[in-house]
Amino acid sequence: MDEIILKPGRDKSVKARHPWIFEGAIERVKGEPVSGANVLVRNAEGVAVAIAAFSPVSQIRARTWTVQPDEQVDAEFFRRRLVRALAHREHLPERKSINALRLVNSEGDGLPGLIADLYADWLVVQFLSAGAEYWRDTTLALLRELLPGVSIYERSDSDGRRREGLEPRAGLISGTEPPEAIEVSEGPWKLLVDVKRGHKTGLYLDQRDNREAVRLASRGKDVLNCFCYTGGFTVAALAGGAASVESVDASEDALALARRNCDLNGGEPEKTVFTCADVFQFLRRCRDARKTYDVIILDPPKFADSKVQVDKAARGYKDINLLAFKLLRPGGTLFTYSCSGLVETPLFKKIVSDAALDAGREALVVRRLSQSACHPVPLSFPEGEYLKGLQIACP
Repeated sequence: MDEIILKPGRDKSVKARHPWIFEGAIERVKGEPVSGANVLVRNAEGVAVAIAAFSPVSQIRARTWTVQPDEQVDAEFFRRRLVRALAHREHLPERKSINALRLVNSEGDGLPGLIADLYADWLVVQFLSAGAEYWRDTTLALLRELLPGVSIYERSDSDGRRREGLEPRAGLISGTEPPEAIEVSEGPWKLLVDVKRGHKTGLYLDQRDNREAVRLASRGKDVLNCFCYTGGFTVAALAGGAASVESVDASEDALALARRNCDLNGGEPEKTVFTCADVFQFLRRCRDARKTYDVIILDPPKFADSKVQVDKAARGYKDINLLAFKLLRPGGTLFTYSCSGLVETPLFKKIVSDAALDAGREALVVRRLSQSACHPVPLSFPEGEYLKGLQIACP
């Protein structure tokens, strides 16, 4: 097995079970490992500390499979990890009432770069790292064995593959071609999911628990759902008895599916408005028109893909939260989120706090919000908690 030798002191994160080894931590590479191949990781003293997948072009030069250097990383290794991941989901309290959830969460399940999301009878997979790509055929064979009867569709078409030196790939792998929209159940409501063209794998599965929080806060309220995508929060607000819901997104296609999702759950067209607009501009128009709401939801797309974009992202979050605070009625509730992993929780909280201060609003954190339980986060990998949110009351 080829090897990578770390610089002095750079094995601390490996020993702490952090799965990423950056290019700058490596003193030298012994051998010529191909993209995704297993490499033995040694510290500066020559002691073996891990086995990792090598990525020759990424800044994350290796992703750790195991910190037990004598463990075999082979098909049986992947079987054990997949069985463990599936067992975790089967024991979730909500599992009996839903048929859409994440079954494999990359580093969260000890399989860096591998995503597997279940939508009814379809499994949507993503191979986003060099190591996940290297073991793709093995992983697919195991998934077919462990999930018999499930069709598998691939959505390995995110920017993450480009950073790993991999070409995008999408399409049916096995089983039946998914329809234009798959109908899934999420407890009290149903949702339509476009796994071929939708964001990520089609639905923001990480927001499932937060949709329930919106439902509980919406009875009799006028709700504004910004960056609404396909209307998950809209459906939840209507299910909770909202007086009205206005849903805003820049994508006509997303809004069309949002309308269908509302119809699927009983309609109530007299309560719903769908607006295709840039959310930043829309919020400014509402401010100028002195329009107000009882509940506002801000669930924007990722604003930062790299550290150099964090400052710009912070300004974007500050802008939309400042406007939202100005539009909230007394006694209103703001649900605000960031899915930018590089915008860490303390920074996001400070941004929202500064926005409330500038808006002249008292703001009370009612609940801290994160991703659903099918997106586990190792304590050794805080970056895995990319989704952070706040439920804020404004007296």
